[in-house]
Amino acid sequence: MTQHRHTALEDIHALLIGSSFIAVGLTLLKAAGLVTGGVAGVALIISYLSGGWPVGVVFFVLNLPFYVLAQRTLGWTFTFKTLATNLLLAGLAWGMPYWLKVSHVDPIFSAVFGGTIIGMGILALARHRSSVGGVGVLALYLQERRGISAGKVQMAADCLVVAAAFFTIPFDKLLLSIASAVALSAVIIANHKPGRYAGY
Repeated sequence: MTQHRHTALEDIHALLIGSSFIAVGLTLLKAAGLVTGGVAGVALIISYLSGGWPVGVVFFVLNLPFYVLAQRTLGWTFTFKTLATNLLLAGLAWGMPYWLKVSHVDPIFSAVFGGTIIGMGILALARHRSSVGGVGVLALYLQERRGISAGKVQMAADCLVVAAAFFTIPFDKLLLSIASAVALSAVIIANHKPGRYAGY
């Protein structure tokens, strides 16, 4: 079957959808007092431990080495889309409290559904050769170049990051945060196979 590259309009649509899914998922996790994996999780932990360093600034600084990795291994197009995605997420993070006010959410629902919808957002981005940066860049590189499942790499990294939050959140929320990371990675493992989207 002949494969065709996505159009610019299709890419923009996917980046908007993926970023929106991730922003909503993060809003649900935050409303339940949970943390997430990846560089975003590390930025949250550093912000907690530092007494309030801006999460957005920490996230951007931590992502710098991964932008370099993205450019050198996955090309300028992937890097540009990833930068665009991060700008979209920054804008959505700023606006989400005004657009979506969550006064109460069941922690278990937040962990499972929040993690799943973030995974769907990451999947949409990966399908259009973009990511939220951080571990996602490394995971996609290892899948494309080494055939190692991106979902498994993401799950291992996310569980390590969430486990590092042991000293910043209660134990019950730590367990739910790990469950959220597993739900997120399960989406990638089940739906993003090596070679499935070759040529895109």
